[in-house]
Amino acid sequence: MNDEAFIKKGFLISTDKSLLNVETIYNYLNDESYWAQGIQRERLEKAIASSMCFGVYAQNELAGFARVVTDHATFAYICDVFILSKFRKKGLSKWLIQTIVNHPDLQGLRRWSLATADAHGLYEHFGFTPLAKPANWMEIFTPYKTQ
Repeated sequence: MNDEAFIKKGFLISTDKSLLNVETIYNYLNDESYWAQGIQRERLEKAIASSMCFGVYAQNELAGFARVVTDHATFAYICDVFILSKFRKKGLSKWLIQTIVNHPDLQGLRRWSLATADAHGLYEHFGFTPLAKPANWMEIFTPYKTQ
């Protein structure tokens, strides 16, 4: 997989992990997100290393982030999606998801999934719907313990 960059209106989306500001990502996920509070920094670093990551940048400053957990052949799970508050209301979240679902390395997948408590409208623009057969899905859920 090649690192790719996409440019629009003074912003950049890149899959180059060397550009990521892991401290900013950690601070957002641990302190502001509703889904990853209490995550250990080491666990986040391992997750980033094992995922396809998309950073959104304004100049050299991280403006947003998303991870895709995928086998690049049949399945992709989009997670840890956020745009920092000072960069919201600029269409960046839509552009980020559009960039992800149109990425050349993620074409032809049989299934995409994600979980959200508050952004259903965003994802519906890209064809996401509630699970057709939720009874078929199972999980083991172990929340992070806050420090």
